Amino acid sequence: MTGSTKTPRERYRQQVREEVKEKAWQQIAGSGASALSLNAIAKQMGMSGPALYRYFANRDELITELIRDAYRSLADAFVAAGGGGAARPGLAGLAQVLRTWALADPHRYFLVYGTPVPGYHAPPDVTVIASELMSVLLDACAAAVPTATPDAEPHDVEDHLAAHRAWAGSHPDAPPSALHLALTFWSRLHGVLSLELAGHFTGMGLDPALLFAAEVDRLVTP
Repeated sequence: MTGSTKTPRERYRQQVREEVKEKAWQQIAGSGASALSLNAIAKQMGMSGPALYRYFANRDELITELIRDAYRSLADAFVAAGGGGAARPGLAGLAQVLRTWALADPHRYFLVYGTPVPGYHAPPDVTVIASELMSVLLDACAAAVPTATPDAEPHDVEDHLAAHRAWAGSHPDAPPSALHLALTFWSRLHGVLSLELAGHFTGMGLDPALLFAAEVDRLVTP
């Protein structure tokens, strides 16, 4: 017989933490992450502030948990796009996964890729999760080079990347051309997505999906 090994107290604690996170996302959707308030959440849940602090010590701990969940959700989406096994999607596949994930929950997207929350500093383990996503991107870029390259740039860009590769994490030997492609992919697609999710294309009468697809084509077409 299989089942949870958690005690009733542990299950209750997990249930409360999940409810707190749900209320936190509702707050973020209404007022933004900078306005997140544990006391307001406690009031919504019919709890006292001190009681809620037994589940999350402070606002930053709650934000960290939300960011972890968001990154893990995107990482899982990348894995699923590869068939759930060791296979990884190519650049075009990653781009589509990213856009689908972002459109499904813009507030989640902006929490991890938008303006930093004032006064909040992510702990090291959050950076590790973010690095996992960059690792997936670098795998795809390494496989794509040299058949797909970003628009030509001065050689000093790749020289610069060759000397500043600490961000590449588990890809210390990735060629500068792959690093360049990864950064170009990351900056261009997040730029288009951020503008779309913020509504900046709406009044222009433009099709965000078409603009996004055009950027992807420019990145993956030799």
